[in-house]
Amino acid sequence: MGKSDTKSTENKKRQSIADSSQNSCSKSINETVNGSHEYTIKGYSLAKGMGAGKYIQSDIFTVGGYDWSVYFYPDGKNPDDNSGYVSVFIALASEGTDVRALFELTLLDQSGKGKHKVHSHFDRALESGPYTLKYRGSMWGYKRFFKRTMLEASDFLKDDCLSMHCTVGVVRTRTEAPKLYTVPMPPSDMGLNFKEMLESGIGSDIMFEVGEETFRAHKLILAARSPVFKAQFFGLIGNPNMDKVVVEDVEPAVFKGMLLFMYSDELPDLLDLVSSDPECSSAILVQHLLAAADRFGMDRLKLLCEAKLCEEVTTETVATTLALAEQHHCSQLKTVCLKFAAVPGNLGEMMKSEGYRYLEESCPSLLSELLETIAVGDEDSSQQSSKKRTSSSNIGLNIDHLIDQNLRRLRRRV
Repeated sequence: MGKSDTKSTENKKRQSIADSSQNSCSKSINETVNGSHEYTIKGYSLAKGMGAGKYIQSDIFTVGGYDWSVYFYPDGKNPDDNSGYVSVFIALASEGTDVRALFELTLLDQSGKGKHKVHSHFDRALESGPYTLKYRGSMWGYKRFFKRTMLEASDFLKDDCLSMHCTVGVVRTRTEAPKLYTVPMPPSDMGLNFKEMLESGIGSDIMFEVGEETFRAHKLILAARSPVFKAQFFGLIGNPNMDKVVVEDVEPAVFKGMLLFMYSDELPDLLDLVSSDPECSSAILVQHLLAAADRFGMDRLKLLCEAKLCEEVTTETVATTLALAEQHHCSQLKTVCLKFAAVPGNLGEMMKSEGYRYLEESCPSLLSELLETIAVGDEDSSQQSSKKRTSSSNIGLNIDHLIDQNLRRLRRRV
């Protein structure tokens, strides 16, 4: 092969490499960001007579970065065309230009038959594409949504109440292109790094005395995690120069658990914390941790403890947990405890526990709520058991007897 042939071959290779490096691809993806709003109109008959063009309006709801609202015209939107109809519209309630969206309005059948009245863009092809709203106040909907006389005689109106389900799908376009790199991304280790700082004591500037134990920590981290510590160290009456704090009414294991959470943002290993105190169970530790979280203004820790306690309610702990939920305003935990305690078998065991005496003394009002919960449960069970009375009469009598016994004991205490 001559020099000229070799040179020609090399030029072709270079050109091929250059051409391949210039090849690329991308795609535009059109999709909707969907959201729904349930709108209920109570006292429909009182809304009639407002006059054509007058409306009542739902609360603002947000979908796809825009605010929306439902407008209901009980006497129609237009006096000339719609005097015998109700009108319903979905309106853009925030600033926006040429916002493209799909809509669905569903008037709910309240008879339970599921025969809803549905107007939807989502389940059919639109010749002109999604609806475009030009500016704030632009609307989509129906002037003649439903004839008033037919509506008032239908199952859509029940107890003078109408309910409708409104869905908005805001059209969004995004562009995707293949990535030319792959960088492995490890999980965040910030919590581990901060936890190591706590355990090593490097750079610590504050010492806590909790019972017979001491803990070293960092004021800036504590101030960032707790408004109470922030005020104590850097507030108007705080002292940024203090180097020691005595903490009362908190057990060392509980304070250690709280510190571990403040540095790692995770619930600590409860087994490690209770290992030093064989008389302290994990449930009791979480109870105290919840109280400490409330005391130091740590809402996330408080919610995590509440969720943990909801999963671990027992006949031995339900009374103290119920009192704790009441004192620290944990509504979901309180509901779980009341329902658990209202079960006949659980109720008797709970009333034998030491925690029940504490509940009587600290939160006597809860006994009345417990009575109400038992009464509701008893009502429901009696309705169900009446259908099966012939096959389970002895069991029903035993349960009723137990409930009556416990109710009498509760009433004497109340």
